[in-house]
Amino acid sequence: MIMRAQLAAEKSVDSLSWMKRLSSIWSTENIKIARRVIVSVVGVTVLLIGVALLVLPGPAFIVIPIGLAILATEYTWARRWLKKVRRMASNVVSSQKSPVSKDSGV
Repeated sequence: MIMRAQLAAEKSVDSLSWMKRLSSIWSTENIKIARRVIVSVVGVTVLLIGVALLVLPGPAFIVIPIGLAILATEYTWARRWLKKVRRMASNVVSSQKSPVSKDSGV
């Protein structure tokens, strides 16, 4: 009977140490690192698909900013590139909205 009590006490101590080890593995710093790695892999993958779509048939000019937006959640260089892409896109859209010249001679 005493042996069973000691075994039960040892199991509960082991489970507590297991919980402590698990909680130390999933610390805030480790979660941040794991999140950054996942965001980096997904963002780079989407960005590379967008670059491939420049020569393949597909919406490259939609996919590339999406990849940059994913990367911009973690990296400042991606934010700067995303701002440049947005500025270029707004310039293209604003130049298309300008009235067409009527000097065609017709």
